[in-house]
Amino acid sequence: MLRTLAVMTLFAASGAGTAFAQEASLDAVLACRVIEDPAERVGCYDAAVGRLEQAQAQGDVKVITRAEVEKVQRESFGFRIPSLPSFGGGKSDDAELERVTEAVKYVSSSGGRLRVTLEGGSVWQQIDDKNIRARNPESAEIYQAALGSYKMKIDGGLAFRVRRED
Repeated sequence: MLRTLAVMTLFAASGAGTAFAQEASLDAVLACRVIEDPAERVGCYDAAVGRLEQAQAQGDVKVITRAEVEKVQRESFGFRIPSLPSFGGGKSDDAELERVTEAVKYVSSSGGRLRVTLEGGSVWQQIDDKNIRARNPESAEIYQAALGSYKMKIDGGLAFRVRRED
């Protein structure tokens, strides 16, 4: 169960808060496994779990599921936000999201450029001058392009450059 959860530690601004959060980490709980004496091991677990529980109650530690991480990645796709720590424990399958495909809710055009609203609520604005027609679109695929930009394909059509607006 512990392996299916990701732990995100939020450090307090003060040095004492940071030291406390580090002491209360999941590593302290896992370190108890190597203690051979059962009584000492239980004591170690009790102390480490107590610190972890206290840190969680104070908001220094938050346990989140992989599904929650993936949801945040999808919702923030296209925004430039500070990088978050890796949640996969070093697994390569937990790489940054590079492509999103989602149902199209609404498309409008102004000045020859499309504005695409997806079912999830994100809004994408066309930023190049390609003439794209989107009649009754069903899905849009957005993917990372060169130099931090993004491209979109509507129903598998021509790719055009976009920027996330909302």
